[in-house]
Amino acid sequence: MSWKPGDRREGMTSMVRVDQAGEYGATRIYAGQLAVMGDRTPVARMIAGMASQEERHRAFFDSMIARRSVRPTALQPFWDVAGFALGAVTAAIGPEAAMACTAAIETEIDLHYQQQLEEIGASDPELHEAVAKFRDEELEHRDTALAHGAENAPAYPVLSGLIRAGCRAAIAVSKRI
Repeated sequence: MSWKPGDRREGMTSMVRVDQAGEYGATRIYAGQLAVMGDRTPVARMIAGMASQEERHRAFFDSMIARRSVRPTALQPFWDVAGFALGAVTAAIGPEAAMACTAAIETEIDLHYQQQLEEIGASDPELHEAVAKFRDEELEHRDTALAHGAENAPAYPVLSGLIRAGCRAAIAVSKRI
């Protein structure tokens, strides 16, 4: 049986590509936040801990991209700059805005990973296990951000809505480009 566009393998390839791009973007957002905040405050140390987990997620998907011969997104240079800028801007607004950024992104990532888990089912145990584990950690990040003042950020509903929309757009284009 030959492979055809739209078959299950194409879907798994797209998942690995978008997940690697997303984890890479997360590392860049936290790098931007830490560049502005430094590393001496309790919030910065909390962000550094979340960034460490994101680095581990990214390393897993980097490895999976190599092992499965998946083409990474061509937008990675853009995500590098955009992620860092988003992190730096939210940190410059203040710690609550940095937490609002995390809460917004992780809310979207929860939905994204849940959809992937349903689609993967039992067809790819390695990917399913990683996505499930990483989703749990992303939910911890969201809950931590909410517990540390995300909703107290200036114009939180607007800020959160814009970041969530940007996250959804990034997911959509990284699947294909």
